[in-house]
Amino acid sequence: MARLPLHMRLPKLKGFRNPFKTEYQVVNLDKLASLYPEGGEVTVEGLVANGAVRKNSLVKVLGQGEISVALQVTVDAVSGSAKEKITAAGGTVTELV
Repeated sequence: MARLPLHMRLPKLKGFRNPFKTEYQVVNLDKLASLYPEGGEVTVEGLVANGAVRKNSLVKVLGQGEISVALQVTVDAVSGSAKEKITAAGGTVTELV
């Protein structure tokens, strides 16, 4: 009774998935402008309370859209274009990570 070799019994996996990849939930500037029309402080907890992101995950702000009010943004990561637009509108950016 011949047995099939182990390397032929195992499933063939396609590609590679990095288990150490950091995945962020993204929020664009136009979403921040609609959530905070009068300006103010933007935190991860505030975004979770407004329903923009899920809790217990990292948050990154991206630069799509325009912003005209001063925001004090405190999140895990911010893109370069978002940082430029926020500071140009008179706000500040603080990264947690």
